[in-house]
Amino acid sequence: MSKIVSLTEAASIALHGMIIVAKSEKMANVVQIAELTGSSKHHVAKIFQRLVKDNYLESHRGPSGGFTLKRKPTDITLLEIYESIEGRIEVTTCPLDKGICPFGLCIMDNVTRKMTVDFRTHLQGHTLADYL
Repeated sequence: MSKIVSLTEAASIALHGMIIVAKSEKMANVVQIAELTGSSKHHVAKIFQRLVKDNYLESHRGPSGGFTLKRKPTDITLLEIYESIEGRIEVTTCPLDKGICPFGLCIMDNVTRKMTVDFRTHLQGHTLADYL
């Protein structure tokens, strides 16, 4: 079955995992995040290393260690998290990056551009605080 829109597993783990950390009264660790997102702890660890490197999280080592936010939940947008993992969202006219369309009218009628703009706007308009 085909899906028009889908998130990568990495983006999903990052977005959901950051909300888990923001909601947590104590530090959330890789094992907890992996269990709650249904993901591999190795994949979670790799993604969260990236979020630490990009200054969204602090990592605390040890048996009672885990992750804490470096900024307030109101100051971290879903777009920032998404782009930390996937790179900047590029809004283009053609989904195939063609400069010249072989047809007089785009068969997609620029719907992919609109979807990209709407997706980016949605992520930009929501912070972690919206999900607490």
